[in-house]
Amino acid sequence: MARKSWHSLPEYQALRALMQGGTTTSAAERLGLSQSAISRSIGSLEARTGLNLFEREAGRLRPTREAVRLNHRLDPLFEALDRIDGPAQPVPETLRLIAPPTYAHRFLVSQIASFLAINPHFFVSLEVNTSDEVTRGILDDRFDLGLTGIELARSGVKSLAYRVSSAVCVMTADHPLAQRDEVHPIDLHNQPFVAISKRHARRSQLDRILNQERSKPRIMAEVSTSFAAVDLAKEGLGIAVVNPFPVFHYRSGELAFRHFVSPIEYRSYFVMSDERPLPRVARAFARHLRLHTPSDPHSKKVDAIA
Repeated sequence: MARKSWHSLPEYQALRALMQGGTTTSAAERLGLSQSAISRSIGSLEARTGLNLFEREAGRLRPTREAVRLNHRLDPLFEALDRIDGPAQPVPETLRLIAPPTYAHRFLVSQIASFLAINPHFFVSLEVNTSDEVTRGILDDRFDLGLTGIELARSGVKSLAYRVSSAVCVMTADHPLAQRDEVHPIDLHNQPFVAISKRHARRSQLDRILNQERSKPRIMAEVSTSFAAVDLAKEGLGIAVVNPFPVFHYRSGELAFRHFVSPIEYRSYFVMSDERPLPRVARAFARHLRLHTPSDPHSKKVDAIA
């Protein structure tokens, strides 16, 4: 049986809204429709085209490659509609940016503000999500640029090092170890300690270093982000070993940051598609970060690759 050849604008609008929002709730809010209307439109579009457009993953609807390709083919249609009944003023170039909380909540917020003050003709859409979602979002063309502390090895995505840091011990200023210029693994033996959760690769590396030195800190809590670890250290719960970037910029006046003598090294990366050219606004923002990131004693910039 031949597929129907007619077209439905509401179905295409539902597709684009769902790809942008990731959930039927978000898509419905964007279009002013009910969730059931969105679901019906997507179901009808899949039936009409014979394509599987979305897969459910961790509570979100992940677009398939077929959905991404169809959405690209629809770009000229929606660009034409924008020219017909779009706003009188030109639509600014939009940077679709995604980053995990450690980078997004403070560091990127201030950088976005300064970037837009210099470039008022641009627009930034920021999503705060996990590093795994950074990768998926770039692959699915839902975002142009990501920032993460995890090195990626996945087809279709490339990462460029942006910042490199050495590990630090963070503690209250009155802690005995705060009187030292650097802290060795053995110095943490029997010290109250705030640990990064075991799902992080750096936790395994730190555990190996401590075991080799027969150093056994007293773990008081485990957390998933360096900001949480530093804030618990600020409350006096214990010492934390973390990546100082970018948390140093927001806690150095309240806490002691001391070099942790170890081979642990952290890198921050720009994440982008390896199959699509980086938009002009994304290139401009990456350049802005390289130029305007404040210096600190525990991290340094990585020169851009030509």
